[in-house]
Amino acid sequence: MTRARLPRPEEVAAARADSRLIRAREERPEDETWRVRGNCRSVDPETFFPAATEPPDMAVAVCGGCPVRGACLAWALEAGDAHGVWGGTTPRERRAMVIAWRAGAGERRELIGVG
Repeated sequence: MTRARLPRPEEVAAARADSRLIRAREERPEDETWRVRGNCRSVDPETFFPAATEPPDMAVAVCGGCPVRGACLAWALEAGDAHGVWGGTTPRERRAMVIAWRAGAGERRELIGVG
């Protein structure tokens, strides 16, 4: 098993501007009721956890027009989930996003005077 490398600074900078991350910030859920509205609710969960030798294309396609894609990605970033396809993103894509997400959370806390 190989270990995932840390994202480079330019990957994190690109993640900060990624429209999917921006959408996740805007659609950050308060609870998990969003799950029942996901396109994935009627798809075999194994689809979203393909083997390392299989492309994630089918899962990403299911997420494509999902009405809760932003909330799903926000959940995965909050949880730090490193496996599977969440919110139309692969684990590799989320590695940089999670760093940008956490940095953004710190910036918000400073703006409102918390922490």
